[in-house]
Amino acid sequence: MAEQKVAHAMVATNLAEILERVLDKGIVIAGDIKIQIADIDLLTIKIRLLIASVDKAMEMGINWWQQDSYLSSQAKRADLEEENKQLKKRLERNQELKKRVERAEAKIPSEGPRLAGTQTGG
Repeated sequence: MAEQKVAHAMVATNLAEILERVLDKGIVIAGDIKIQIADIDLLTIKIRLLIASVDKAMEMGINWWQQDSYLSSQAKRADLEEENKQLKKRLERNQELKKRVERAEAKIPSEGPRLAGTQTGG
């Protein structure tokens, strides 16, 4: 019974060491799946899996989770700020167009209301 506990502890330790080494160094698993009929490619799937610690990933220049608004509050804030800027530009543009329309309407002499089907003049 004691030997079984020692063996279990050694396996757990070895597993922890392996996991630590994998996360520290990183590991890449790559594979391609291709479905063909009569030498015609119907489907190609390329699978690339990288297993590494966050520190190692950042060291390699991989930091997509920092720009993903679902995973990062800073990215969400940046997305909202960008959307806010775009909306402000659209509002300014609409206000400018409204002023142009008002100036154009002011230049057109008022003819009074017209009724549908009536003719003016002779």
